[in-house]
Amino acid sequence: AAAVGGRPGFYVGLGLALASSAFIGGSFILKKKGLLRLCRRGRARAGQGGHAYLQEWLWWAGLLCMGVGEAANFAAYAFAPATLVTPLGALSVLVSAVLSSTFLNEQLNVHGKIGCLLSILGSTVMVIHAPQEEEVSSLESMAEKLKDPGFIVFAVCVLVSSLLLIFVAGPRYGQSNVLVYVLVCSAIGSLSVSCVKGLGIALKELFLGKPVLKEPLGWVLLVCLVICISVQINYLNKALDIFNTSVVTPVYYVLFTTSVMTCSAILFKEWQHMVLDNIIGTISGFLTIVSGIFLLHSFRDVPFTPNLLPLFLQQGRTDPHTPWRSTDRHQTCQHQPLLPSEDKGAQSMEEEEEEEG
Repeated sequence: AAAVGGRPGFYVGLGLALASSAFIGGSFILKKKGLLRLCRRGRARAGQGGHAYLQEWLWWAGLLCMGVGEAANFAAYAFAPATLVTPLGALSVLVSAVLSSTFLNEQLNVHGKIGCLLSILGSTVMVIHAPQEEEVSSLESMAEKLKDPGFIVFAVCVLVSSLLLIFVAGPRYGQSNVLVYVLVCSAIGSLSVSCVKGLGIALKELFLGKPVLKEPLGWVLLVCLVICISVQINYLNKALDIFNTSVVTPVYYVLFTTSVMTCSAILFKEWQHMVLDNIIGTISGFLTIVSGIFLLHSFRDVPFTPNLLPLFLQQGRTDPHTPWRSTDRHQTCQHQPLLPSEDKGAQSMEEEEEEEG
């Protein structure tokens, strides 16, 4: 049992989660590089309905990296607690930020660099204090957990609130309040992670030679996962279409991770064997990551000028009226859209570069 759910399994899941963040973060950069190459050739843009990116090998390399990353993330849930795996997804943002500054000539302002540092520190704290013993190691135990009255009440509340948000709040406030559609994605996402966890355990048992395919629970979880992911993609795209990505991304990360941690606490009871200092450490690490993601996204276009510094730090400057804007000529990390569906802003950037040239 220790090999399945103890410390060895914990480190395997941790490694898979870190690898997943690296691949997913890199995939955005490869896709963006491919789209920019098509833009320079004058091909029809993805934001205008063009599909020329299907002929660009860099875009396909990015898609392959995304697939590998998602597969590693899926496998991580089979070995490590969801309380650990889900928050570490924030590291893909940091990977793409670092790679974009290297390969896309985009610059991070001081807020973005502090945000990256905070997210790394928060992730380290979470890894140290996260629950390491798995409460579910087989489909039988998963079935018992799903029958728990606490989880049934939680699932009913999630479904009812999601339906109210979709059919009642959506038509009234969906166009003006970012929380409406993001809350739908986050609430349904907590259930989808539970399905992923169960399917990961089923695949692990399948490789061990157990007759998992005859178990109806595995197929039920697969159907539920497809439905949940379809709902998530639909309403996340709606939120991204209406609101700025810099607003949607941090809000979605916070709400989604909070929902997953709540669901894991209720379904898998990953917190019941944790001592108080580990619980405080896990929550503190999560809040530190949240702070970092908030700084990285919300202040990425705010210029850092010496006027923000204390007076004694400004005395050494020869010209107090010269702002520190050397890095502001470049757009900060992820300011340029990285996905084909968000590739509307890069055209103006390319035209400006051509005019300067």
